[in-house]
Amino acid sequence: MASLNLLIGVCVAYGAFLFLVAFGAERAALKGKSGWLRSPVVYTLSLSIYCTAWTFYGAVGYAARSGLEYLTIYIGPTLVMIGWFWALRKIVRIGRSQRITSVADLISSRYGKSNLLAVAVTLIAVVGTTPYIALQLQSVTQSFAVFAAADPTARTGEETQTTALWVAMGLAAFTVLFGTRNLDANERHHGVVMAIAVEAVVKLCALLAVGIYVVWGLGGGVVETLARIDASPRLGQWHVASGRWSGLIFLAAAAFICLPRMFQVLVVENEDERHLRTASWAFPTYVMLMSLFVMPIAVAGLTMLPRGANPDMFVLTLPLSQGQSGLAVFSFIGGFSSATSMVIVAAIALSTMVSNHIVMPIWLKLEPGRGAVVSGDVRNVVIMARRISIVAVLFLGYLYYRLSGGGAALAAIGLISFSGVAQFLPAMIGGIFWRGAARSGALAGLGAGFAIWLWCLFLPSFGEGVVIPASVMQQGPLGLSWLRPYALFGIEGMDPLVHGVLWSILINAALFTGISLFSFPSPMERLQGAQFVNVFQHSASPRGWEGGTAQSEDLMVMAQRLLGAGEAQLLFQREAARQGVQGYLPEPTGEFLQVLERELSGSVGAATAHAMVGQIVGRTAVSVEDLMAVADETAQIMEYSSQLEAKSAELARTARQLRLANEKLTQLSVQKDAFLSQISHELRTPMTSIRSFSEILRDSGDLSEGQKARYAQVIHDEALRLTRLLDDLLDLSVLENGQVNLNVTRVRLRDVLDQAVSATGADRGLMVLRRTPAQEEIWLETDGDRLAQVFINLIANAEKYCDAAQPELRISLRQSEGQMMVDFIDNGSGIETDQQAMIFEKFSRIGEQKAGGAGLGLAICREIMARLGGGISYLPGQRGAAFRVVLPQARAIAAR
Repeated sequence: MASLNLLIGVCVAYGAFLFLVAFGAERAALKGKSGWLRSPVVYTLSLSIYCTAWTFYGAVGYAARSGLEYLTIYIGPTLVMIGWFWALRKIVRIGRSQRITSVADLISSRYGKSNLLAVAVTLIAVVGTTPYIALQLQSVTQSFAVFAAADPTARTGEETQTTALWVAMGLAAFTVLFGTRNLDANERHHGVVMAIAVEAVVKLCALLAVGIYVVWGLGGGVVETLARIDASPRLGQWHVASGRWSGLIFLAAAAFICLPRMFQVLVVENEDERHLRTASWAFPTYVMLMSLFVMPIAVAGLTMLPRGANPDMFVLTLPLSQGQSGLAVFSFIGGFSSATSMVIVAAIALSTMVSNHIVMPIWLKLEPGRGAVVSGDVRNVVIMARRISIVAVLFLGYLYYRLSGGGAALAAIGLISFSGVAQFLPAMIGGIFWRGAARSGALAGLGAGFAIWLWCLFLPSFGEGVVIPASVMQQGPLGLSWLRPYALFGIEGMDPLVHGVLWSILINAALFTGISLFSFPSPMERLQGAQFVNVFQHSASPRGWEGGTAQSEDLMVMAQRLLGAGEAQLLFQREAARQGVQGYLPEPTGEFLQVLERELSGSVGAATAHAMVGQIVGRTAVSVEDLMAVADETAQIMEYSSQLEAKSAELARTARQLRLANEKLTQLSVQKDAFLSQISHELRTPMTSIRSFSEILRDSGDLSEGQKARYAQVIHDEALRLTRLLDDLLDLSVLENGQVNLNVTRVRLRDVLDQAVSATGADRGLMVLRRTPAQEEIWLETDGDRLAQVFINLIANAEKYCDAAQPELRISLRQSEGQMMVDFIDNGSGIETDQQAMIFEKFSRIGEQKAGGAGLGLAICREIMARLGGGISYLPGQRGAAFRVVLPQARAIAAR
């Protein structure tokens, strides 16, 4: 007979073994040898945390009490994995593209990254999961009690009473060690996942071993076991209550998606969505094997054990009653694995939600005077918050276990927890399939559903008279019988569980749908809705940011506090290199801000990361209340040390700008010298020709009429050339001094483009492609001649400088953020990067070997567009030379 001390020693040894497994997996991941950790087999085994102590112990007790009804707990997730594979793949894709860290993060991100909604989901998840954690503690405590009862040397008083507390403390220590080592959503919990995979194998082998022993060691084989099941007054009843069965299957399917621990392994820990294909058949096979011997063990326990024996513990008491101590210990380890794996992952998932959506916003709000900017200080706070949250979550589970007395059947406690987290289903499924779903509807539905579940199922689970007085249970509050927990709205005679699930989910879904239909989502909600619903077409994150008033230095300070100095600097350097910016500070473009927000969301969640970036950017759709909750990072840096660092950063930025300005002035000086040399040449050449040929005409009296005409034509052409040059100089001077008079009329854009193409004669040597003729039907109130002058210059430049074998110029229109833009893009080699910043300067010329002017054309174009209220810029990265003309926004009129 195995003693209780031996059992404790086995538990300690098994815990040490799991510690080594987790530690080895973590080390392998850090060394880059984690390919085997990312296999679909490990992913599928990690999903086995669905099979908790409820499945290992409670399924047998469920079968002994209710017959085949225990199968509903397996049918639900099986239907989801097989029939809803496409929906699971969509959720996983959303999780990866949006950097989702929890089920609260998913729902809040979908509805405009609302931190209020994230807080609501987090609170519901904590309360809903607490009974399930208590269930695991209760199962371990009861299994210890079984061995204590069989050990005459054990003291069944003090030792067994504190078992649940010691188990909770041990699980908290293990989870803190391996569940809070990193923050980035891309850094998976390899150690924890590997430990769970090992536990999945252990608990399956243990249950199969007990089942094989019962069927062939005690039951005499398959035929006799089946006959015994058929003859059992409880198990032989094959009647199926369709209403309760349907409700339980729906509940199990909903919980498989909504349970925080299942979402953690299904979505957050997913390395490759292709692993779902393996899991879609492998996981149903696993749960089928887990349920294979439930009925044989149940019937053996009912027939061979004394009346009154706890059916939940048949898996342990059957081997012990036959003297099979080794098998009993192995079975105990299987049940211990089932309980611990669930508690570990649930604690990780809940601590992430609590720290990201409750602790961090409160800390940022209550610490406005924190001025010491220490690299990674916020990161350290997040890690500490998660560790404290793990301990708090496990303590709540222990508290529920003590308050409820630990006497309820394991299956009943599990179903209560299932029905609590199922309240997420309407907001989650509606959010990923319906673009019209609104935050207000999600909040109302969650609030109402949670309140009904609390009243009808959770509070009564403590027992009659513990929380709700017996008189209220029987007569209703204040004598209102239609508010009785088990007869809400006067509906009596229903199963209490089905009754609570029906009303909570029904009212939840009705409020969610109705309020969403009659409310209008915010712009951020609509943007996120499009990204979630159409995730397979738009897997990248939306570019919802604009630079606003953001400074790269401020963003760097915030990133360092959350990510740490090394990781933040690496991120900024990578983005600066991608933008082609020298140094380590990229421009705060919308694309970069979106990348930064996604990186931060791995540490503090999408809602908090969005609000923190929004504070610095100054352009965000987050409400004032949410922004107050997360507080602007720069507002917290108020003390002297932070001011010194800010001034230092300002000086560094100013020095960098001065260096750039000095380099530009040097280039301008060189260009000016070249301009003076060129303008001297340009003026001297035509004047020399005019003088020479005029002297020939004056001094030579024997010229023929043809020679006189030719010489006169040369003088005329050179005079025109000289006039054009002087006109350009005068035109630029007038534009720069603001002395130009604009002739503003109503013109059509197509006519201006036609005039420019015809004036240059570009079609003879340059093919002009205009692919958007319908968009050219735009009427403008502007100076048509001046606008045509800009277009003519750009077309002429393409004709002169395009070095392609078959020169082409593509003129296209596009509209963005209310502005109409005309792009001129040729198929040549373009302009060198070091020349792009100078091409609009009046002393600048490119392509000296081809240039026929003084380099004033683009400078004139810039001044014209500035006077017209538009703009002109060079577009890098378009292969050929590319210019964009922004038409005056206030003067564009839709075509009629």
